[in-house]
Amino acid sequence: APPGHTQDGGQDTSFRWQCVDQPIGKLLFRRFLEGAPQFAAAGALWSEIEAFEQCEDAEREASAKRLRSRFFTPGGAEHCGFLSATATAPPTG
Repeated sequence: APPGHTQDGGQDTSFRWQCVDQPIGKLLFRRFLEGAPQFAAAGALWSEIEAFEQCEDAEREASAKRLRSRFFTPGGAEHCGFLSATATAPPTG
């Protein structure tokens, strides 16, 4: 594990390990996001990004447009205003 991400016993405590790599941690964190009104959009965004990663190449452009309009556009259905401009910028190249 990277330095600074362990506690006594060498257990990895990074966010990625606890909330992404570990199935139960991922499930619990997703339920937390979905159950808190202020974080529900973040939970929905996470689900949609995972779906995007699984979609066929031919569907990616349309899926990306839906993601941008729903989550990254001010006034969108579930705008995630906490994301930085860099995170929400359309890809270049």
